[in-house]
Parts: sequence; C-alpha cells; structure tokens
Amino acid sequence: MSGNRLNDSKVTVKELRDFMKQFVAERDWTQFHTPKNLSMSIAVEAAELMEKFQFVSNEESVELAQSHKQEIAYELCDVFAYLLSFANAADIDLSSYYMEKMALNAKKYPADVARGEYAKYTKLEKN
Repeated sequence: MSGNRLNDSKVTVKELRDFMKQFVAERDWTQFHTPKNLSMSIAVEAAELMEKFQFVSNEESVELAQSHKQEIAYELCDVFAYLLSFANAADIDLSSYYMEKMALNAKKYPADVARGEYAKYTKLEKN
C-alpha cells in the first residue's frame, strides 16, 4: 500500500486496518498492542498534535494547519494508526460503530437546535 497512489476516496477502513495489522505483525508488536497500551498511545499522539497549536489563536491555528500541512498530517496519522491498531486489538468494526454513534449524536444534537451552538446537548434549548 503506497501512500502516493491511494487517497481517502480509494481505500477502505478494512484495507487500512489490514495494512496496520500486517505492519504490527511484521515487527512483532502485537504483544504490546493491548487496549490499555493503545488507548494511552492514542492520547500521547493526540497530545503531540495539540502541542502544534498550543499558544496560538484560532485564526493562527487555521493558518498553521495549512502552512505546516505535512507535519500536522503526520501527527494526525500517528493518532489514526493507533486508532486502527486499537480497533484491531479490540475487534471493533469502526464503520458500523461510527454510523451508530453518529445516529445517536444526531438525536442529541438536532441540526435545527444545535446549528451554530457549541453547548453540550444537555444545555441546548430544544423546542
């Protein structure tokens, strides 16, 4: 799987999970890829992504995401790689659970109520 030939519209989540599974297996890392360890790794990598935007304004963060796109993308991919590994370790079908969770979110955050609001669903005023 070459990063130069593939893009989001041409690869499936299963293909990415299979690639990650093979990558981990070839390095004999499966023994370390437990849900506990992987959950921590996701948090560590997410913190590294957040560090890139620390102490900049919202406007500067938009500019930074564009001007340092490759660096930011690599940090995001580190998070994604561990997320895929976690899904493999815990045998979680990301696509089906994602759609299920988004349906739950749609109920908690109806578009006509949540549009333009950042409040938690318990604080939104529903008509």
